Amino acid sequence: MGIRSFAAELLLPAALQPRPRPAALDGTPRAEAASFAALAERLGYLSKAEIKLIREAYKFADEAHLGQFRASGEPYITHPLAVAGMVADWHLDAQAVMAALMHDAMEDCGVTKPELIERFGAPTAELVDGLTKLDKLQFSTREEGQAESFRKMLLAMARDVRVILVKLADRLHNMRTMAAMQPDKRQRIARETLDIYAPIAHRLGLNQIYRELQELSFEHLYPWRHAALAKAVKRSRGYRRDIVERVQREVEQAFSRSRMRVQISGREKTVFSIYRKMREKHSGFAQVSDIFGFRIVVPALSDCYLALGVLHQLYKPVPGRFKDYVAIPKANGYQSLHTTLVSPLGTAVEFQIRTEQMHAVAESGIAAHWLYKNDRRGSKGDDSNPLGAMWMQSLLDIQGETRDAAEFLEHVKIDLVPEAVYVFTPKSKILALPRGATAVDFAYAIHSDVGDHCVAAKVNGEPVALRTELKSGDVVEVITAPGAHPNPAWLNFVRTGRARSKIRHFLKTMELEESRALGEKLLAQALRAEGHALPSTDPTDTDAQTLWQQLTRWSGNRGRGELLTDIGLGRKIATIVAKRAAQLLADKGVRPDAVTLTLGRYGADDTTPAQGAVTIDGSEGASIQLASCCRPIPGDAIVGYLGRGEGLLVHTADCHNGRRLKERDPERWMHVEWAEQPTRAFETLVQVLVRNGKGALAQVASAVSAVEADITHIDMDNQPATDAAELRLTVAVRDRLHLADLLRTLKRSPPVMRAQRVKP
Repeated sequence: MGIRSFAAELLLPAALQPRPRPAALDGTPRAEAASFAALAERLGYLSKAEIKLIREAYKFADEAHLGQFRASGEPYITHPLAVAGMVADWHLDAQAVMAALMHDAMEDCGVTKPELIERFGAPTAELVDGLTKLDKLQFSTREEGQAESFRKMLLAMARDVRVILVKLADRLHNMRTMAAMQPDKRQRIARETLDIYAPIAHRLGLNQIYRELQELSFEHLYPWRHAALAKAVKRSRGYRRDIVERVQREVEQAFSRSRMRVQISGREKTVFSIYRKMREKHSGFAQVSDIFGFRIVVPALSDCYLALGVLHQLYKPVPGRFKDYVAIPKANGYQSLHTTLVSPLGTAVEFQIRTEQMHAVAESGIAAHWLYKNDRRGSKGDDSNPLGAMWMQSLLDIQGETRDAAEFLEHVKIDLVPEAVYVFTPKSKILALPRGATAVDFAYAIHSDVGDHCVAAKVNGEPVALRTELKSGDVVEVITAPGAHPNPAWLNFVRTGRARSKIRHFLKTMELEESRALGEKLLAQALRAEGHALPSTDPTDTDAQTLWQQLTRWSGNRGRGELLTDIGLGRKIATIVAKRAAQLLADKGVRPDAVTLTLGRYGADDTTPAQGAVTIDGSEGASIQLASCCRPIPGDAIVGYLGRGEGLLVHTADCHNGRRLKERDPERWMHVEWAEQPTRAFETLVQVLVRNGKGALAQVASAVSAVEADITHIDMDNQPATDAAELRLTVAVRDRLHLADLLRTLKRSPPVMRAQRVKP
């Protein structure tokens, strides 16, 4: 039975209306919400001096929000009080409770950060600032402002985890009290919560909050579906009551016979988790078997496995449904034994076995750091809690290489994947990676230098491709080489945000460095045509430094490096910059050198701009590209086109596309030439017409191999088989002579009827 069958039994108007949450869901009765007394009752773990400070923060927040009301009509101060109550339930320190009370003061009441520093100290002010959105700044789009606010919050969280704990409490209370909002606003906030805040809560081990945020988001996003499934779960609860009672009774008796002291409690899947399982398995509600389960809490770690033995003797386990998260914890610190057993009535029942400490971490995650540590009062913001610490540190690493807020948020979303695979290093260290992670993700998880220089990998001792997806239990070894560097193609298959940001950062840095070097070469050649040498970069040469300052001020660049990079990327024309430099030098009385002028202007032929030549040897990076339309190789007559922001693009002299660009932007063309000794082979396209027959393709490949050329790609037509077939080979050759030798050899091959180079 699926969602539709249940929905038919519901009254649509009632189902579509959002259900108001009970007033006491967060433990704060509505009558106590507007007073400090209810909060003070929860602050017994703090000193009297700290409670006095919190009272002052409450008075400050109450005055700041005076006259403000929520959409429900309640005084606005009820919201900060409820958030502070949740924070107090986690036993966070006084600074966090004060930040919870004042978290909207800067955003909504015009309170400044210096004012908070003066009254409550810098740590509290930093917490409040980390919780404040950037809505007051001007952004081009709503999405840009939202992404920047997320980045600010997450980076503040990485520096001090109390920021996200207060934020999650804030978001949870907002979700509980959203009934009075407009439907479109509810939908937007619920979607944002489901995509960002719920995964963050799960990533930090706050499973109780994670489940409730998911449930509330689902209720507001899909009220009709939620109502239908909630009714089905309620009905199922009645049907399965006898089963649950019998299983619990038999389990208690089994542990009693084994003389084990355990705590047994039942649990029920949330409506959202049932809905998600139905979606994933494309099944109806009746096919979801493990709606009910049991949680068994034992005194010590060794008792977990003893309890597992008792259960497996009582009921038969379902093969493949046992998971040991005690020996190998989840990335968020979660530990438990999971096993699914077949009950006496044939239904599957899941059992979770854990210690009291594991249970605390499983429910409260990183908040258990404060709640269950009795050996100290509160915590400082710089305390490093192992739960989620690696992920939070990775946020700072990603930020250091990603300046764009939207790109940063993209990387973070990638890392908020709840499912993980567990792999081993050759030294038996366990690493948790998202499902679908590859050997490259593993390399960057070890260290960024390992990722940057990896060239191959071994999984379980066998060589594999770098794009190979890893499975739990794999032993992965990464092979590196000093001269290796990231490949842009890696971005197509890496899964972790860390790997993606590291690769993008390297490629951007490499592109800028190469563009700067190209720009310096182009400007030097253009200045040579004006009879001048490139100004010195020596900081002690005041005349040269003054000239660079004048050029950058004229061009609108912030410095010499940025100007050269813009020239290399085609954003600035080298000849125009050189003429301006020559004019500035002439104003100072510096005359062109006759020898340099002669070499610069007459070193090239008359048909090319007087800039000298850029040499192409195959070692160029992203700043110089060979056009894919004509695929030039050494020996071809070539020209260079300096695209706007694209670097230098090399075409053959007879390329039709190149000619059109030259007619449109003649000033962007420059003379380029091949080096005498190219450093690599160059790809070109060859069209081969062959007779269909046994071994025809093998003979073509053999002919290519005979002249020591390489086939990098083969493309065949999709026409039905006839007497002849057309092959398009992308081959790597040294130069035109090598290509001519290849074509002659192909033509002598028996199945080949025609072979020729493809040109546009």
